[in-house]
Amino acid sequence: MRKFLIGVATGVILTGLTLVILLFALTIPFRAKAPSITGNSVLVLQLNGEIPERPPIEVPLGIFGQRSRPTVENVWMLLRKAAADTRIKAVVLEPQSLEIGWAKLEEIHADLERFRKSGKPLYAFLKTGGTREYYLATAATKIYMAPEDQLYLKGLRAQVMYFKKTLDKLGVNVQIAHAGKYKDFGDMFTRSDMSPETKEVLNSVLDDLYGRLVETIAEGRRKSPAEVRAIIDQGPFLASQAQASGLVDQLRFEDQMFGELEAALRSGELKKVTTGQYLRVPPSSLGLTGKRRIAFLVGEGSITQGDPGDDGQSETDITAEGFTKLLRKVRGDSSIDGVVVRIDSPGGEVVASDAIWREMNLLGRKKPLVISMSDTAASGGYYIAMTGDPIVSYPGTLTGSIGVVFGKPDLHGLYDKLGITKDTLKRGRFADIDSDYRPLDQTELAKLDQGIEASYKDFVGKVAEARHRKYEQIAPVAEGRVWLGSQAQARGLVDETGGIDRAIELVKQKAKIPAGEKVSLVVYPARRSILDWLMPGAMDDALESRVGRLLKTWQARLALRGGMLRVMPFVITIE
Repeated sequence: MRKFLIGVATGVILTGLTLVILLFALTIPFRAKAPSITGNSVLVLQLNGEIPERPPIEVPLGIFGQRSRPTVENVWMLLRKAAADTRIKAVVLEPQSLEIGWAKLEEIHADLERFRKSGKPLYAFLKTGGTREYYLATAATKIYMAPEDQLYLKGLRAQVMYFKKTLDKLGVNVQIAHAGKYKDFGDMFTRSDMSPETKEVLNSVLDDLYGRLVETIAEGRRKSPAEVRAIIDQGPFLASQAQASGLVDQLRFEDQMFGELEAALRSGELKKVTTGQYLRVPPSSLGLTGKRRIAFLVGEGSITQGDPGDDGQSETDITAEGFTKLLRKVRGDSSIDGVVVRIDSPGGEVVASDAIWREMNLLGRKKPLVISMSDTAASGGYYIAMTGDPIVSYPGTLTGSIGVVFGKPDLHGLYDKLGITKDTLKRGRFADIDSDYRPLDQTELAKLDQGIEASYKDFVGKVAEARHRKYEQIAPVAEGRVWLGSQAQARGLVDETGGIDRAIELVKQKAKIPAGEKVSLVVYPARRSILDWLMPGAMDDALESRVGRLLKTWQARLALRGGMLRVMPFVITIE
């Protein structure tokens, strides 16, 4: 028996050592030195699916996703490097099946336009492109697509999903209380169609986004806005129709496009450089960095309390426990000269938002701080930005939604269907106020309304103080309404519309760094290596991230948890 146990232990140890050696070997590609970029190269910028703000976990062998998925900041830097790198003669953009919002599209489009100003060719090759992909392609010198492909440019639509009829069938009733007439977060559980307030907001969003889409296409394709509107009404398009309408320049296969690019450059055979390869070229090697350091601190996802062990590396949420640690780390780092906090969040839990708001204000007192808003900075995501420091959003950023909502499920009907009963004993008038076995009575609803109204007034008050306005000036533009960044700027909720470049310009001004001086951008949290992936909890984090992205159920998760929330009123899908 003893020999058997020794044999088992030895086998376990040897297996463990083998796995460690194997996994260490897998880290070599992640730690490899910068690639050798030869002269006469072309950067093939492939943008697929999601483009996150926060660096994702690097998982080996592509088990859970792309190993070198670029972030928005990566794309920004890639194009800066390509413009400055004499070895890169051109960029070929290949967007496909993008799953990003309009603010990120505006950032990348602006980055592409800036690259074009370097004088280098920028070609776009569309592969069954849709509106998002075509929007980016309009920044290119020439747009190509395959002869038998299709272009799904057909306008925009907004969709809101409702679960009321499904919940009725299950015997589930969700009670919602809210402050702000536009704070219709709970409508997805209590209605089967849009409320008048929802239609008002979404029509406003569609009008604004569609108008700027038309203007961007018109400018890129040298047409009038009226011509573009008439063309879009004919979509989607066969390749030949897209070319005849002036939406694309040439119908070619991909190899033919590269052949025409070579002919235009007259520099011989082009060497293709992939996005993943070029990510590993350090900006310092091209003279794009300086001694002064600016932190680029990313907060992405719904806001939750998190666990005490959170380190701010979660791929799915902004946790109060983890994100405040990152804020404190940056605040205490004497080598950091200024901070850009990049927010992409629809909001979340009230208490968690408060904790982050406090640390954000402490950071703003210690370091020059600028807020840069991405696709969404609404409700709690907007709340945490209320430090009094400059706020920069994109015209298409979903902004504001200043309001508070409470959700509570009553599962008694579902329990009846399943044959489950609950018998309750209590001490205290409101001991079972959060029970899932009965609805709230009028007294309990009145008590909750008091709490929600107090939280709402606190929210509006913090916005008024941070935006240097009176409460009465903010109240009319609050009410839980979602604004686009361009609309929010006109109402004093943000300072400027712009992207990463403008945020860096502003933080340099606050830090008294000369405008022409190069700075080094330090991203928090940093991209995680495979060794980080091996740490306890990291695999669960990666799996949760992928499943969460698939199901996109953060609203249901937060609502069914109960409690007061600062979240956007609905899921907006604009196609």
